[in-house]
Amino acid sequence: MEHRISLITLGVADVARSRAFYERLGWRGQEVEQTVFFQAGGMALVLWGRDMLADDAGVSAAGADGFRGVALAHNVRSRAEVDEVLNAATKAGAEITQPAHETAYGGYAGYFTDPDGHLWEIAHNPGFTLAPDGALILPDFDAV
Repeated sequence: MEHRISLITLGVADVARSRAFYERLGWRGQEVEQTVFFQAGGMALVLWGRDMLADDAGVSAAGADGFRGVALAHNVRSRAEVDEVLNAATKAGAEITQPAHETAYGGYAGYFTDPDGHLWEIAHNPGFTLAPDGALILPDFDAV
C-alpha cells in the first residue's frame, strides 16, 4: 500500500458558508454537485454537507458538534507566519481557540476553528523541513 492522503473531506453544516470562509482565507474552490474542492498541494480539501457525508460513510451525523478528535495542521516556515495566518483566519471569521504560543517541542503554534468547528493548527516546527513547494518532510526520528 502506498502511504498517501489524497483528500480530506470535512462534513459541514452549510457548504456555501464554509466555502466563503475558506475563500476569505485565500483558497479557491470549485463546486460540483453541492461539493466544494480546494487544491491543497498534492491533495485536496473537500467540503461536503455533514448529513450527506455521514450517509455516504454509513454513520450517524448525531452529535457532530462535539470534539471530533481530529485537527488539521498547516505548518509554516516562521513564527511570524504563524501570527500572519492566525490573523488572516480571524479576519475571515475563525474563532481562535488557542493563541500562538511557545510549544513543548521548541516551536510556535496556535489553533482556530472554521465555521463548523473543525480545528486547524498553525505551526512553525523547527524540526520539520518544508520543501520549496510546501511539502512536509519528516525527520528521521531514529537519528534524532
